[in-house]
Amino acid sequence: MTRIVIIGGGPGGYEAALVAAQLGAQVTMVEQDGPGGACVLTDCVPSKTLIATSVRKQALLDAPSLGISYSGGPDGDIGSATVDLPLVNKRVKELAQAQSADIATRVAAEGVEIVQARGRLVDPQVVKAGDRTFRADVVLVATGATPRVLPGAEPDGERILTWRQLYDLEELPEHLIVVGSGVTGAEFAGAYRSLGSEVTLVSSRDRMMPNEDADGAEVLEEVYRRRGMNVMGRSRASSVKRTANGVVVTLEDGRTAEGSHALMTVGMVPNTGGLGLEEAGVQLDRHGFVKVDKVSRTSAPGVYAAGDCTGVLMLASVAAMQGRIAVWHALGEAVQPLRLATVASNIFTDPEIAAVGVAQRAIEAGEIEANVVKLPLATNARAKMSGFHDGFVKLFCRPHTGIVLGGVVVAPRASELILAVSVAVQQRLTVDQLAHTFAVYPSLSGSITEAARRLMQPEAALGG
Repeated sequence: MTRIVIIGGGPGGYEAALVAAQLGAQVTMVEQDGPGGACVLTDCVPSKTLIATSVRKQALLDAPSLGISYSGGPDGDIGSATVDLPLVNKRVKELAQAQSADIATRVAAEGVEIVQARGRLVDPQVVKAGDRTFRADVVLVATGATPRVLPGAEPDGERILTWRQLYDLEELPEHLIVVGSGVTGAEFAGAYRSLGSEVTLVSSRDRMMPNEDADGAEVLEEVYRRRGMNVMGRSRASSVKRTANGVVVTLEDGRTAEGSHALMTVGMVPNTGGLGLEEAGVQLDRHGFVKVDKVSRTSAPGVYAAGDCTGVLMLASVAAMQGRIAVWHALGEAVQPLRLATVASNIFTDPEIAAVGVAQRAIEAGEIEANVVKLPLATNARAKMSGFHDGFVKLFCRPHTGIVLGGVVVAPRASELILAVSVAVQQRLTVDQLAHTFAVYPSLSGSITEAARRLMQPEAALGG
């Protein structure tokens, strides 16, 4: 029987453990924080739970435009809706723990041994976990990553915070300064603004989320500004210091921004130090990420890696797929290498921004030839009914064959809507096939089939 030891119990680790156990391997999963790892306990699950709460609050704020007024508060208007942050945070933590417990139950039911300890490699076939030592035929490293600390802005857990420290706050920040306007910064900035905090978003680039779809980022920034957020572009922070009653953020150009709290969202660093990786022959890049190929192999025979510690794409879905691929490959199963062109991603802002396949910047740069259509969400009947004004559906296809290359959806629950485009990309469907697929009327997903109809090849449209 093949013996597999997995260091790390996040999506890359526990999904690999499930596959390995189902294929008959003897599996041990070593995780120091608990099943689900940081993704479930401190990062993805808690943040999306908080964001879900903020979206509900924003719906209350937007309700008067639909003819609904709120009279449950002392002022008799929608503005009287309040947020009980300790209760919100209690729910966030309890849900994270419940999800971790569900994962533990599921993994244990497959016969996986869970060891709560910090694991490290002694050599490519030996793992040390606490006071126990395990010999393995295959080792999978899935240790994740940690919030990056900016020198001169070290978190103190009270006023200067990482996102893992937010859920210990007793009161809603009066004025939250979010340093970093990538995906994480944009998500938390929007959530706390909807919950009622004044928010200043400090961006070092010309616009928010510079690595994401430009049209989507533009829509979101417009929404944020309309909701009263102060978005400071071209403003790189040089230091963050505590004051008597809050924080002051000093920018490189000498300007300052003052608030009650600062949230640092300036990237992630891999959890690869002190694991004995390089001593075991596992190569790291200059940033400390584990180097892997498209089937998750490292440079050390029998050692694989998955998830954020590889720096491939810091998404839970990618981590899980890397872990599954590693096990399939290690156990000799048929396996398809990781295809980043088919990865669907979502930014859990309000509205959400989901994307899959090629990016428009690649098309504009001439790297890929594609036809593009973009439909504003405001023309969709269901969106009108629901009072959704901001967003769009964008679809890309090859000029001659009509094969769907990718798309972007900016809308409420775009994370659900992108699946149709993701299936089309994965299965190499054409816009003609997508256009001939029934969509419910009225529905937001109807904009996807309408976009496909606008990209249809003339021959197919004529029945040729």
